[in-house]
Amino acid sequence: MHTIHIRMTSHTWLALACAALVPAAQAQTAPAATVPTEAWQQCAATTDNATRLACFDTWARQQQPLTPPPATSWQAPAASAQQQTPAALTQAANAPMVQADVVADPGLVPTNGGCRDPRYSEMSRFFELETGTDCGTFSFRGYKPLSVAVITADTVNTQPSSPGKPPATAQNYRPEELRIQLSARTKVASGLLTSPTSGLQDSVWVGYTQQSYWQVFSPALSRPFRTTDHEPEVFYVYPTQAKLPFGWQLRYSGIGMVHHSNGQSEPLSRSWNRWYLMTGAELSNRWQVHAKLWKRMAESTPDDDNPGIQNYWGRGELKLLWQPNENNTLGLTARGSVGKGYGSGRLEWLRTIGQGWNGGKSNLRLHVQLFSGYGESLIDYNRKRTSLSVGLSLLDF
Repeated sequence: MHTIHIRMTSHTWLALACAALVPAAQAQTAPAATVPTEAWQQCAATTDNATRLACFDTWARQQQPLTPPPATSWQAPAASAQQQTPAALTQAANAPMVQADVVADPGLVPTNGGCRDPRYSEMSRFFELETGTDCGTFSFRGYKPLSVAVITADTVNTQPSSPGKPPATAQNYRPEELRIQLSARTKVASGLLTSPTSGLQDSVWVGYTQQSYWQVFSPALSRPFRTTDHEPEVFYVYPTQAKLPFGWQLRYSGIGMVHHSNGQSEPLSRSWNRWYLMTGAELSNRWQVHAKLWKRMAESTPDDDNPGIQNYWGRGELKLLWQPNENNTLGLTARGSVGKGYGSGRLEWLRTIGQGWNGGKSNLRLHVQLFSGYGESLIDYNRKRTSLSVGLSLLDF
């Protein structure tokens, strides 16, 4: 009898505690005969201890749902927890949450860290702007597209030259060649200036990009690499939560430093260093805008391999991305200088190929790009060129 008395007492206290969570107004608005059986009461009526505990845990989660990502809006479940059976509550608790402004596969779940979590926006995942998108430090991630493409152009620089330098020996290069780009980055620090309770985090990154033009269609020249550019850089990113007109949201701002060179000796040597400021905004996970302004670090005239490169290459860049659906992305990038007649424009289309790991979206893209202007590579910084390339790119591996 003593054992039975203890069970009844704990059971009664559990039922009373759950009943206290139900709004009193709801209990008074309808007669007892017409009020449907409460979900918590069905949990309390369950005789198996493990089943009852799981039922109450599920019911409690429905009363206080998990906190959504701070920069993301969510759609709550349509039916209230009080109108669902224990089986329905269990099914609802296991169902993934759906982002209001992104149409996502309901079966898609994070499988490779926060920076792959589809509940967050693409921009937030790329720069790990929120604590939920953190993938840790010193792990390698993709930066610029990892790509291989066949390229053809209206002209090819067979004898590069730079003011104050003797011209290089002329080569019988072909305008058709292969372009290879390698790029990776790693986060070396985070949470330096942001509060741990804000849900946001800043970060410091180190990145490297290498782009090569390979004369693979020139067997008479033993298929040499015409030029290879190297870009190591370090940059700091701060999450910026600011509402802009027409529904846009400013997401990040940052500062960085980049060294850009081709590793050649005279007269083919090209190099420069620059500081840059950057920022980015997005709209409904379909539109992105990234902007950069940079300042060249001063060099002495005898050491300057490419005088006036900032006029040809430009002093800033504006990049617009539009994702009309989940499989296609269109991009437009413009570089230039105010009051200067140089610069460049790049139009590109990326099409998703295949399916990613665990049924998610693949990072492999068919990549078509049209470029026109100055600075497609460092060796062409002062030579205008129009080119078309078709290839494959791997984004943010």
